[in-house]
Amino acid sequence: MSFPTPISIEDKSLTKNARVTVMTFVALLLASALLTPALAQKATQHLLSSDELTKVAPAEFFFRGQKATVQLRNATGFEATSGMVTFGALVDASGYSSSIQEKYQGLFITESKLNIGGSELAPGAYGFGFTKDKFIVMNVASEDVLSVPYSTDAELKRAVPLKMVEDGAGYKLYAGKKWVAVKPE
Repeated sequence: MSFPTPISIEDKSLTKNARVTVMTFVALLLASALLTPALAQKATQHLLSSDELTKVAPAEFFFRGQKATVQLRNATGFEATSGMVTFGALVDASGYSSSIQEKYQGLFITESKLNIGGSELAPGAYGFGFTKDKFIVMNVASEDVLSVPYSTDAELKRAVPLKMVEDGAGYKLYAGKKWVAVKPE
């Protein structure tokens, strides 16, 4: 019967390799332990709860040279699978000129690129409004950056000032009975 030859402690290259192997193994175990909770908590696409909206929505929103109070009770939004948040809220636009009030009804903030009614919207902070025939998104200088026709849901039983509802892989943003499709990209 033969036994393996004992390893001499004097063999520095082998002990150095063994140490590197053990340290690599320990590092992998630690990384795995740290990453497992993060992977388990991967975001799922969902509508934001009122508690989540309270954490992200500002009390005031700067638009066209002044601040408007945000109506948190009229806020809505979603978190995409990427963990990026998109939300909107109505604002008190009474201090603005009538020409701005005609199209500025709320704020719209998105951390990710969106498709709204077939048009692309880059991440950013915007003003929005439903006019006579269009849904308009404006930069904070009140310049139109997106304008798409909206649809009307005549059968909607209980219209509210602002809400989002799930619609397949995207959402419908409602203002009363008017709505536009919003889809994260």
